[in-house]
Amino acid sequence: MTSRDPRWVLKDRPSFALITGLVLTGICALVSLSFDVINGAPVQFVIALVLALAPVPLLLAAVLALDRMEPEPRSNLIFAFAWGAGVAVLVAGVVNSLNLHYVTDTANLSAASARNLVATFGAPVVEETMKGLVLLGLLRFRRAELDGPTDGVIYASMVGLGFAMSENVSYYLQALNSEAGGVGLAVTVVLRGILSPFAHPLFTSMIGVAVAYAAQRHGPERVFSIMAGWAGAMVLHGLWNGMVSYGGFRGLMIAYATLLLVLAVLIALVFRDRRRIVALLQRYLPPYEPTRLVDAGDIQMLSALPRRRKARQWARAHGGKRGLRAMRDYQLAATELGLLHERAARRVVDENAFHEEQRALLEIMSMARAQFPAVSGSGPGSW
Repeated sequence: MTSRDPRWVLKDRPSFALITGLVLTGICALVSLSFDVINGAPVQFVIALVLALAPVPLLLAAVLALDRMEPEPRSNLIFAFAWGAGVAVLVAGVVNSLNLHYVTDTANLSAASARNLVATFGAPVVEETMKGLVLLGLLRFRRAELDGPTDGVIYASMVGLGFAMSENVSYYLQALNSEAGGVGLAVTVVLRGILSPFAHPLFTSMIGVAVAYAAQRHGPERVFSIMAGWAGAMVLHGLWNGMVSYGGFRGLMIAYATLLLVLAVLIALVFRDRRRIVALLQRYLPPYEPTRLVDAGDIQMLSALPRRRKARQWARAHGGKRGLRAMRDYQLAATELGLLHERAARRVVDENAFHEEQRALLEIMSMARAQFPAVSGSGPGSW
């Protein structure tokens, strides 16, 4: 058995590096918001901030609903969101402003034309690069967390939601300070907060899917996939901005239809990935039945989200919070075990790391089963 707490393999404890990163992203977010305060009256800033924050809980819930089969560590998700809301939006805002000043000073264009030009051809490059950096960081330092396209979409969506939230504060404040006032604010809120709240997550998901693909591969195809995903994010972002800037209402409808199509494809990809994970569990867990840590009923329970939920409800009803925690740990560890075997099959993880993680996951499953409620005639394996 492992000599340290086996829960290290679930990576649910924040490291010093993560805490440091969160502090830095928090500082960047404060700096970005301070610019907004300077550009508007305190009351207007508060109004813009409240409107930007209001839909965030619902949007986060929608994204995390896709992440139920193998939930990502909360610390990683928080960092991705904070990166988008802090570092990415601050750097992108500064660079976009510099680009706007450069275009305005060097080209014979009106202020509106310069803004449209920068929004269509400059902002997508800058913003997707800044958002995509956190995904590259995951590939470099948390590669094991990228088990499939679902993980790429989740992390990309988190950084995109953080970016959109902070960016919306600036847009809402600009609308309030414009001649249109309240009407302009209402139009902006409808366009950004209601019609296209998932625009930034969808753009960056192109990079997320590509990075997740690269995490499961070796050789030059990894670089090609990342470049393709990056280009896709920039093109999609530029198409949206360009259609909104130059296409009028018809252009907006075309851009909106494109986003809906991309959203449908990504959701289909997530459901396909979920079936892949189920197939892995059904392939790699049966050999562990002699250990008595898993049986046919457990595998059946793990193979469907409704049965997983029913098992957690059973554990909570008969064992309280302790039983619920044990069931969650068991489900996550068993799922991670199947994914670990896939990484080993793809030679993404070396033999020593495989055995160390395998022992830790089996120990978590053993500890969890020991805490299951002792109720005769029913159990998680009987669903």
